[in-house]
Parts: sequence; C-alpha cells; structure tokens
Amino acid sequence: MYLPYRVFPYIRSMYLPYRVFPYIRSMYLPYRVFPYIRGMYLPYHVFPYIRGMYLPYDQNIDAKVLAQIYKNTTATYKFYWFASILDILVKEGKTSMSFWEIIIGMIAEAWYPVHYFRISFGKSDSLSGQIIQLQQALNLPIDSDKELLKRNLANNLNRPEIKSLLNVFTINVPYRFLSPWINHITNNQVEAQSQTFHNNCMYAIKGEHIHVNPLWLPYLRDNYVILKEFTFWNLTLFLQKRNPNVPDLSSKLVKPIQRDSLLKQRRYWDNFIEVNGPIRCIYTGRPLDKNLYAIDHFIPWSFVSHNLLWNLLPVDPGVNSAKSNDLPRLDIFLKPFAQVHNKVLKTAYYNNPNNKLLEDYLVLYDSVSELVKLSQDDFYRLYKKTFSPLVQIAENMGFKYWKTYNDQH
Repeated sequence: MYLPYRVFPYIRSMYLPYRVFPYIRSMYLPYRVFPYIRGMYLPYHVFPYIRGMYLPYDQNIDAKVLAQIYKNTTATYKFYWFASILDILVKEGKTSMSFWEIIIGMIAEAWYPVHYFRISFGKSDSLSGQIIQLQQALNLPIDSDKELLKRNLANNLNRPEIKSLLNVFTINVPYRFLSPWINHITNNQVEAQSQTFHNNCMYAIKGEHIHVNPLWLPYLRDNYVILKEFTFWNLTLFLQKRNPNVPDLSSKLVKPIQRDSLLKQRRYWDNFIEVNGPIRCIYTGRPLDKNLYAIDHFIPWSFVSHNLLWNLLPVDPGVNSAKSNDLPRLDIFLKPFAQVHNKVLKTAYYNNPNNKLLEDYLVLYDSVSELVKLSQDDFYRLYKKTFSPLVQIAENMGFKYWKTYNDQH
C-alpha cells in the first residue's frame, strides 16, 4: 500500500496537517486522518495498477496504448467521454451508442462537481460552462439525481437550444479520443480509419455513433472498476493543478450516495446542553435545547466535505435551511462561533479527556490538552487563522455569502 512520492503534493492539498505525512508514506494512519483521505479510497485490488499508472495486461489488446490517453490533456473531455462509454457498455449492455448518449452521460457525471462543489475545470474547458447553461435552460436542481438528469436531457434533445449546448462535444471529442491509435489529420480521415479498427483502436465511428471493437469488449467489461478508478485518479491529478487549494478534491468528483450521520456530533452537543443548559444560536440569539436544533456546517459541507467537530454548531433549524451552502460573514459570526467552541470543548475535555471525537480538533492544534489551555482570545485567533483562508478560497470558487434577515431588509 506504499504511496509514491509524486502523489504527496495532491494529498497535501487535501488539507492534511504536515505532521501526518510520515504515516501516509507507510499507510499507517491515525484515526483522525481518515475523514480527509476517505475520498481517495481505492479497492485493494485496484491500487497496484493505479499506483504504478499501468493497466492490466491482455493478450488481445495493447493496454499500454490505452494508458496514454490522458497524456498531454488540456481539458476534461476525454476523462468524462471514456467514463460515459464504460457506464453505457457495462451498465446498459450496449456495444453501439450515439454521440448524444455519451455526451449526456458526460454532463450527468460532471454535473455535481460543477454545480454543488464549484470545481474549476480550467479556462480552456467549456464543459463546466455548458453545464451551467443547461441547468439554467432546464431549471433543474443543482443536486439532481444522475439518472433523472440523464432522462431530462434525453427528453429535451429536440429543443434547439439544448442540442446546441451539447453539440460542441460532438465536433472533436469522439475523434481526438482515438489519437493514441490514429494520428489525427481530419475528423473524416479518423472516421474512415476507425471503421477498419486501425491499429486495433477501441471503437469505430459511423456518423454520430460509435461501435466498440469486439476485441476490446472483454477487457473493458472485466476491468470496468479498474478503468473507472484509473480515469478518476487521472482526472483528480488533472483538476488538482487547477484547484490547488480545494480540500478533499477526489471525493468531490462524484455525488455521495449518502452523507455521513451526525449522530455522534449531536450527542456531543446534547451532553453539553444537559449539564449546562441551552446554547444560544449565534445567528438568531434564540436558546437551543436538546432535540430543538439543527447542526450547521459553519463553512458549507459542499466545500469542506467533512463533518469534523470544529466546523459544526447547533443552530436554529430555520437558519440552517436558509443558510444552506452559503458562507458565513466572519466579521459578524466567527467570534461567537469560536466562543461557543472554546467553552464546549473545555467542558467536554475536562469531563472526558479520552473522548475520541475531540481528536477532530487535532487538525487545528497539535494537542487537545494544550488547546483547551488557550485563552479565549488565543482560541479566537486560532479560529481566525484557520477559517479566514478557507472562506477566501470558497469565495474565489464562487460560493456566496449568506444574506441574513437584516441584510435583506
């Protein structure tokens, strides 16, 4: 499970404290680190292939050629094109598919990272721009279900404005993808050579359809998981260069099936309330008793993608719904937020210094026992040092500030 050194810059940008790096090299990881690397999980049998950047051998096809498809890539199109082909082939059992089917699969796969996590695909990439325009044209929720989204796009292909937005991906992507097998001169020449499966290329192009080479079918089906992980690993490396400060990027490329439960975190706040009485909501000033509050991610989950305690706080349920994925105004809310955490953390530590949940704070400070000794002012300065750059990065990515009731009236 050794990780090559070249991977470290990408893991570093996932907001891991420097002191955990010796553990990563040997893959011995303290419990507190797992929330950050969970998004990089790969099945054990896949890891040897991804680690060495090679693909399984097959006597009928040259996997080394396939391994070159993402070299010198300047946009995300190839990643999403191949991922969509794999899904249609394996999940729908089709060996022939239209450009439009594949492109709809591309849009559905990239929808969530663009809309929900606001990942930048780079200036030369039009996929994110087209996705934003499609959302506006179809008025679909940003967290739309993938299959529902695909049906919606397919049902609206007859609308000229929708087809025009998708058409841009039919011009070069199907032809350029075959460049490891066929030197690209013109699209017509690539199409003609592909129909003889020149150099044993992956598929033939006929009009607006592709037909998968029969020699490739067993390989693509048998190695579906490895090829998808290989694609998303390379996509992560590609996007990390364009989003160097985005935490946990790899887990933001797909919509999570289900968010982790906040039951343990709620129990933490409940224990404090039972002993010390209600906590006042930092947004409304209302007292919050047990079972009468929601847990807010101070910086939105869609940016941090974790449920670590230091970013959570009980709030008025109505505020939690209204704030949604917006950023808090640090000049107004950070100080009361830090004051609540300082008080509750000290109470929890002195009641039970071995509480595993308190290890969440080790991301911010080397030792919980030393952290609880900080004065209120020093604790606030620590929070300001932590949250200010995160909010600035999120703002740069397009996250909006929450407009409170007073802001709107």
